[in-house]
Amino acid sequence: MKVSTVRRHHRTIALGVVAVTVSAILFPGAAAAQTYPSRPIRLIAPSSTGGGIDALARIMAQASGTLGQQIVVENRGGANGMIGTELAAKAPPDGYTLLLGFTGAIAVNVSLYGKVPYDPVRDLAPITQITSSPVLVVAHPSLPVRSIPELIKLDKARPGQLTYGTGGTGTGSHLTMELFNLAAGTRLLHVPYKGIGPALTDVLGGHISLMVSAPLSSAPHVQSGKLRGLAVTGRSRLAALPNVPTMIESGLPGFESTAWFGLLAPAGTPPAIVARLHKEFVALLQRPDVREQISRTGADPVGNTPEEFAAYIKSEIVKWGKVVKAAGIKAD
Repeated sequence: MKVSTVRRHHRTIALGVVAVTVSAILFPGAAAAQTYPSRPIRLIAPSSTGGGIDALARIMAQASGTLGQQIVVENRGGANGMIGTELAAKAPPDGYTLLLGFTGAIAVNVSLYGKVPYDPVRDLAPITQITSSPVLVVAHPSLPVRSIPELIKLDKARPGQLTYGTGGTGTGSHLTMELFNLAAGTRLLHVPYKGIGPALTDVLGGHISLMVSAPLSSAPHVQSGKLRGLAVTGRSRLAALPNVPTMIESGLPGFESTAWFGLLAPAGTPPAIVARLHKEFVALLQRPDVREQISRTGADPVGNTPEEFAAYIKSEIVKWGKVVKAAGIKAD
């Protein structure tokens, strides 16, 4: 090889090294994304072990196979999800800490509590919404109503006499029924219980008029005739209860109340890493076996874009903030 050719070859290599170095300095996120992930990823589930959040987190951990690194679920329960959410929000934005966020911790707490140690919009980067779960409005058969319009009519004939049970103040079922009160102009009275189980027991016994609960727990009682299904709060009917209409079909345009879960990272996580995570988790949600696992929890897989999920979070914060304020709800 001629000397001039060797020099040109060396110059080309040197320029390439300089270009890579400059790129790493000017675009550190892109450089990091090229080797991401290089170690295990922590997925924070803001709940104790054994619950629905924990179960979903472990389903999502199956993305370990395509990411090439283990996803380790870390349970950090407490304060309606605030402890785990704060931990994720304040973690280094390097893609190695992720959060399984849910409606209460992301969209409701900011209105329900006087002080929240994180800003769900400013401090977190949405990756994708994972699931959406509508709830079911059920009544004891002794209540003389078979539809939402009949329920509204009966409440206006007996103002302040009909009761609904929930698992506690500020829970999703409580907020859903207060949203209903606002939309329908009703005055259903709230009876909070220490958990959804005791509320379900009392509506089955006819001690309270109605309640809102996850289809997974209440649908079997509707199918057996022990409870009457009045409406579903999602945008479509449930396959298990095709004769139960949605709230929208029942005359309340735009009424929707769902429990949802989504994947988020600390704000400032490089866009290239967010894009990689989005790609892998959406692909996971499209797998038939994973969709089946999610369906068994009573939820529907989603898998939207980071931009769509971000817009949805903002709309949910506004919606539930109005309900909390109008109903005067305060956390216990």
